[in-house]
Amino acid sequence: MIIVYNFVIQLVNTLLPALGLFDEKIKKGVIGRKKTLSFLLKNINKGDTVFWFHCASLGEYEQGLPVFKNLKLLYPQAKIVLSFFSPSGYEIRKENHITPLVIYLPLDTKKNVNLFLTVLMPSLVVFVKYELWPNYLLALKSHSSKVFLISALFRPQQYFFKSFFKKWRQLLFSFDHIFTQDKGSKALLKGVGFNEVTVSNDTRFDRVSSQLEQNNTLAFVESFIDNKTCIVAGSTWPEDHAILGAYIKAAKGDLKFIIAPHKIEKQGIQKLKNNLGDKATLYTNYNLETLSTKQVLIIDTIGLLTKLYHYAAVAYIGGGMGTTGLHNTLEAAVFGVPIIIGKNYDRFPEAKAMLAQGGLVSVQDASSFKKSLDAFVEDENFRHACGQKNKAYVGKNKGATALITEKIQAMLNV
Repeated sequence: MIIVYNFVIQLVNTLLPALGLFDEKIKKGVIGRKKTLSFLLKNINKGDTVFWFHCASLGEYEQGLPVFKNLKLLYPQAKIVLSFFSPSGYEIRKENHITPLVIYLPLDTKKNVNLFLTVLMPSLVVFVKYELWPNYLLALKSHSSKVFLISALFRPQQYFFKSFFKKWRQLLFSFDHIFTQDKGSKALLKGVGFNEVTVSNDTRFDRVSSQLEQNNTLAFVESFIDNKTCIVAGSTWPEDHAILGAYIKAAKGDLKFIIAPHKIEKQGIQKLKNNLGDKATLYTNYNLETLSTKQVLIIDTIGLLTKLYHYAAVAYIGGGMGTTGLHNTLEAAVFGVPIIIGKNYDRFPEAKAMLAQGGLVSVQDASSFKKSLDAFVEDENFRHACGQKNKAYVGKNKGATALITEKIQAMLNV
């Protein structure tokens, strides 16, 4: 199987530059990866203590951030290299509070892996959630690095647990320790003989809880809301916009809506605004003097969503109405907000938990969305009670960061 994998990954490596001519995201990745090794050679010296943190994209970065911060404080002498696979992570977090050494991860070919690890020689490697690249993991087994996977979430359907892919299970044994989000993941790992595993819960509970310690006020939002009830729709996709648009067009003037699309490409944003007509204004084009007269504020920039949930009476979290994947419900839950999501949430245990506890509602279509949102809007006591269930759920699940950090520190000799 590894022979087939190496053939495919080498083919991808060959074809990507051509594909980049037609896709801006791929192009950024291709250009960025070309610069990785020369950048590292300029910034990593022989004898440096190097910590390598890898995230697929922005979501995994936010998930790993509490642990990254702790390790930075505990080991200030270490040079931290932060790598991303996706441009959506790299472009947004190439400037951050953890490290100036931010790179694109070279593709997982044997040649790339050997060159990368020879330059880096990391003492500590932390992967977040899902990033399991075979050649990197196999190569790390022959290095002296301590390798950890945090906030891992496994399912029986994954190839590690299928008899046909039995040899691929060895990738798991490249890790010195795996921290899982739930007991089910631990049971799956132990079922294939991997015993170095701890149920730590999800570091995102700590990450979102830290948001409460920040200043979340936004003067322009307060002007826009004008003491009215506000619905915040975060990380939305076209499937979400379809049900939101139908509701907004029929909504009374005492309701306000803030929509923060997941993608902020000009064409998609303009289509959304055109569909909502004169009721809507863009964040990048609003007039403060007339902002309160608008019913919909479309956020066509990044970096504001976590603060926007502070103003939500109800939050709608995108991604679940289609197949792109449900976005982070905990960012809204920490503010004590009731939450509505789409129908596809099976891979998200936190959504299942909040649904079972009554703080979150899943809707199938525009009709069920209207029914659920109306119930929250019309009954303030019901809305508050549901929101508090979500806040309590976040509070009782904190603590993963401390547990993970202590375990890594105990196993790390630097």
